[in-house]
Amino acid sequence: MNLINIAIDGPAAAGKSTIARRVAESHSMIYVDTGAMYRAITYKYLQEDKNDDFQALIEDVSLKLVYDEDKGQRVLLNGEDITDYLRSNEVTQNVSYVASKEPVRTFAVKVQQQLAAEKGIVMDGRDIGTVVLPDAELKIYMIASVEERAERRQKENEENGIPSSLNELKKEIEARDHYDMNREISPLQKADDAITVNTTGKSIEQVTDIISDLIDKVEA
Repeated sequence: MNLINIAIDGPAAAGKSTIARRVAESHSMIYVDTGAMYRAITYKYLQEDKNDDFQALIEDVSLKLVYDEDKGQRVLLNGEDITDYLRSNEVTQNVSYVASKEPVRTFAVKVQQQLAAEKGIVMDGRDIGTVVLPDAELKIYMIASVEERAERRQKENEENGIPSSLNELKKEIEARDHYDMNREISPLQKADDAITVNTTGKSIEQVTDIISDLIDKVEA
């Protein structure tokens, strides 16, 4: 079987990471969570009191994605496992801003492309099919309604003990959509050859099956 790369893009909380992880596991591929990379850099940005010298910031960044049998994929920032801090409200509120900065994106894209060089990668984010992996054999653009995305984020926050309001989450998601789609560098947009998958009202299993069918067609 020829190894392929799969690019999954879409707005916040559309289910990209969950589905990408499932697809990777079911097809013996490697999952790369690009959002976690940007969240890790955002965490460092916050730790340094929001210093906007992003070139200096990334020069002091070492990122590694490692797999733990009990906890799954973990993110190491300069050797420290910071995975449990990446979904905090403060990181979530600042990640779009940090990820829009040219030094940050240049650094992250380079790391992501290196990871995908050997193929067999499932990668999700905002600009994977358009910028990071423009030659990916399969590109998915995943969407869902604002209401459903807010409910998913609320459930995720509850599971992680993070206080949040459903109405506030809806406002934050709408604001983030607007910011991500209109930022100057690598805005969120659907690649011309991407296939739209609407996850509204669908279970994780149903969406995984849809993408698995698409993989079968690419590999056939």
